[in-house]
Amino acid sequence: MAAYKTEDIRNIVLMGPAGSGKTSLAEVLLHEAGATKSLGSLERGTTVCDFDAKERELQHSLETAVCSLDYQGIHANIVDTPGYPDFIGRSVSVLPAVESAVLVINAQAGMETGVRRLMDAAQKDGLCRMVVINKIDADDTDLEATLSAVQEVLGNGCLPLNLPSENGASIQDCFFTPEGGQTDFSSVEEAHTKIIDQVVEVDDELMELYLESAQDLDPGKLHDAFEKALREGHLVPVCFTSAEKSIGIKKLLEVIHRLLPSPLEGNPPSFKKGEADDAAPVEVTPDPGNHVVAHVFKVVVDPYVGRLGIFRIHQGTIKSGGQLYIGDGRKPFKVAHLYKMQGKETREIPAGIPGDICAVAKVDDIHYDAVLHDSHDEDHYHLVAAESAPPMLGLAITPARRGDEQKLSDALQKLGAEDPCLLVEHRASTNETVVRGMGDLHLRVVLERMKERYNVDVETCPPSIAYRETITR
Repeated sequence: MAAYKTEDIRNIVLMGPAGSGKTSLAEVLLHEAGATKSLGSLERGTTVCDFDAKERELQHSLETAVCSLDYQGIHANIVDTPGYPDFIGRSVSVLPAVESAVLVINAQAGMETGVRRLMDAAQKDGLCRMVVINKIDADDTDLEATLSAVQEVLGNGCLPLNLPSENGASIQDCFFTPEGGQTDFSSVEEAHTKIIDQVVEVDDELMELYLESAQDLDPGKLHDAFEKALREGHLVPVCFTSAEKSIGIKKLLEVIHRLLPSPLEGNPPSFKKGEADDAAPVEVTPDPGNHVVAHVFKVVVDPYVGRLGIFRIHQGTIKSGGQLYIGDGRKPFKVAHLYKMQGKETREIPAGIPGDICAVAKVDDIHYDAVLHDSHDEDHYHLVAAESAPPMLGLAITPARRGDEQKLSDALQKLGAEDPCLLVEHRASTNETVVRGMGDLHLRVVLERMKERYNVDVETCPPSIAYRETITR
């Protein structure tokens, strides 16, 4: 069994615009917690989460990646996501796997296009939200103005848990320490008071005690109210960091450890049973003794290990050697090997507990959004998926070499299995195969991978319009 329990798990997704430093932040968190021996670099192409050749070339994430760390008794699963607008669907698709969404903002760029959309999607999915203002030591930054912009766009519930000092060279805690040193703006005392005021508003008894007491409340006794404020979206904590200089990283690990919710504390997942209008909500609880219910949020088709399904366990315990069903399938598959992911690396484990993120390999029928279970009682369970924008741009493709039609079909099938935002359709009226994606970059990456991975060259053109002749009298 795992060395940790469900209450020790923290599941976090890092979201935000390209260039905000999500991958670097994940890298320094892993290193600071001792999960990696050396600190990876985007420039050298040695980060845990950006392992694809194209990602290393662009120095930007194109896929979601899963990694984990252990810190002071907690086990944190971190999902790093791409920041390009063309890949926002990939970011949204992983939301059902976590309890907390962390929006990472570049202190130099401020509130860029798309951040509200990401946070709205996280809120709609019932996630606890948090903001990390990164690169605080960079030149030409106005951190007070950046915080004001965050509050203007996302609401006044965005309150700092810490504040920068010494021109962004260090951080002062504002929650656990009511009194602190000098800060670059505001003060520790003022920020502390605002957080306490916000937290006690969700608990009438605490509010009464707070108003009657001549002294401040002990932050250590506010845990339950703090979690409630997060779940209700009443509080969105803000932290300041510099991933490049490791500024504020220990403070952020402390926040993850002490303040972010475990799977027992987050809002429950929205599972339903049945189809269409007949679907009814069902309760799925993080009980290790119940039937297994797990949700596949990512699929990787690897040429060496086959189809790899990455999933979040919501209920029950999955053991290596056990059997699972996929959806309403009647034939189970054997969990020959159960893995934990660390970027592209896999580590075999004997069992996965509720709340954990694991993977299975060489299961041909596994697919994105599938529900895995070990009893026919859960045959028609499905998770209410996060809404994402439909594909916007289409290209008609044909193989450049005659005889490659089957290779093209196989490549599209594998690429489509990995990418929930890629739509492949065959138009009988025009006899064309059309691929649709979120934008030019999205489709360009798809075509490049088709060539590099599967050795399929294609010719492209705009999709034809199927004209119909109308006869009038």
